[in-house]
Parts: sequence; structure tokens; C-alpha cells
Amino acid sequence: MRMAEKKKIATRESYGNALVELGKKYENVVVLDADLAGATKTGTFLKAFPERHIDCGIAECNMMGIAAGLSTTGKVPFASTFAMFAAGRAFEQIRNSIGYPHLNVKIGATHAGISVGEDGATHQCNEDIALMRTIPGMVILNPADDIEARAAVEAAYLHEGPVYLRFGRLAVPVINDRADYKFELGKGIVLCEGKDLTIIATGLCVSRALEAAEQLKADGIEARVINIHTIKPLDEHLIIEAAKETHKVVTVEEHSVIGGLGSAVAEVLGEQYPVPMMRIGIQDVFGESGPAEKLIEKYGLDAESIYKKVKEFLQKEI
Repeated sequence: MRMAEKKKIATRESYGNALVELGKKYENVVVLDADLAGATKTGTFLKAFPERHIDCGIAECNMMGIAAGLSTTGKVPFASTFAMFAAGRAFEQIRNSIGYPHLNVKIGATHAGISVGEDGATHQCNEDIALMRTIPGMVILNPADDIEARAAVEAAYLHEGPVYLRFGRLAVPVINDRADYKFELGKGIVLCEGKDLTIIATGLCVSRALEAAEQLKADGIEARVINIHTIKPLDEHLIIEAAKETHKVVTVEEHSVIGGLGSAVAEVLGEQYPVPMMRIGIQDVFGESGPAEKLIEKYGLDAESIYKKVKEFLQKEI
């Protein structure tokens, strides 16, 4: 089935629905929001468990402090706001009040990347993974679809320690609707095999990488596609094995090429198994206002752009 025909759900919707399921299973789950419950979809949890949802108002830094305090009483708080206001505005509180004491706080960051669309550059956070990667002990999860996002929320709850969850505003195709799907924190997933190169993707770029691989296949190029839903800790073994077997690596992310998936993969390969590599992502620029899909095309993250860039990369390496 082509991606265009697949069911599409925004991972922020998945987040709201997953929180409700989590709330039913675990009484110590509490949800905090910063006056954005309708947008982050924690409003779904608010309807189900009004006594366990705290609206902190437009005070994200304060919200992180409240979440930190709650976590010391046996609660498992999910602090929710847009990625720009979580990773960006509240960075110091996350670092010092959550990261440094290694508290059991989960940060649900929605509206990440350029797919925020019309809200424009001020709200399009393409730097959040880079910021969160620098915090010792922080786990970073960037799910590719509805199924993975729901699994990531429960995995975050079960993990003892701080977790940063990255969700999007744009509806994305459901690609993990198969019986053998298994979410394992810190483990990448090989979605299709190939011997000519490896495409390592994360978040909404995974479905687009799969489409690009289909186009490459029509040209006789076999691309292995790996979904990295956990940016930290990174599945180094899987990445090194892919580099050894395919000899070329391309990363694709809806995030700056500085500090995100591309950097993480380059750091591993640079130290352990250097191979020719290309990073596809936001190329050290700010975003702009516009329809999400148009922006994805303009910034070269659609399947056609990925396909063309991979072809150019392979021709250079011949």
C-alpha cells in the first residue's frame, strides 16, 4: 500500500490517547500542561482524569519545577508543551531540576520541527534533539507513527529517569501496523534490507525514507532503511553493522543536521567505522510560515527530494 493511501494520524493525537490508556493502568501518572492542552492533546487526559491534570499556565519553566517536585513524591509526571517551549525556553530547569538529580520526569514535547507549518520559525523547533542530547542521562524518543508513539509513551513511563518525547502536529502515515512490531527502548528497527547503502531515519521522515527506497529500488539500487526511534541511547551496534555491510550511510531527520540524528550517527561512525556519509535535514537555517507539506518539500525532506539527494550522493561516491 502506498503511503498516500495509508491511514494518517498526528503523533500528538497518539500522545493524548496513550496518556489516557496509561492513566487507566497506572494511578501515579499525572499530566502537566502550559495552557496548551487542546494543542498538545493532553486535554484528552484532562477529560478522563481531571483530578490528575494540572494546567500550569503559560509558565513552562515553573511547570518543569512542579514536575520535578511531583516526581519525588512517587508520581510520574508527563510535562507537556510545544518543543520550542520545553527544550528551548525551559532548558535550564530541565537540565538542573530534572537532569542533574536524574528525576523520573517525562517531557512530552509536541509541535516539533518545520511540520508545525503556519506557526512559523519562532515555533518550529529544529534544535530540540541537539539540546536534549547534551543532558547526561536524558533518553530521547522520536516516534515515526501512531503505533510507535503509543508504545513510546508506555516505554517512557516504564523507564526510570528523565525522558524527552518528541511529537508532531502533522498527520503521518501509520507504517508499523504489523503483528511482529516491537518497541524496544534504545533499539533501531530495520524496515527493509539492502546492500547498496543504508538510510537511517527518525520521526516523520521514516515513511518518506521508505518511499524514497521504493523509488531507488526501481533504479536497481537496494537501500536498507533503519528506523531510529531512540536517539539517545543510540543503537550503535545496528548502525555500525549497517555501515560494514552497505559501506555508505545517509541520515534523514526533521531537525537541524547539527546535533540531531545525523550528528549522533556521524559521531559513532567517525570513531568506530568511518564510511562515506550524508546528512539530510534542516541545513543550519530557520524555518518559515507555510503549509507543512510544502515546507517539507522546500526543505528537502519529502520522498522525491530524499531520492534525488541519495542518487547524487551515490554518483559522487562511485
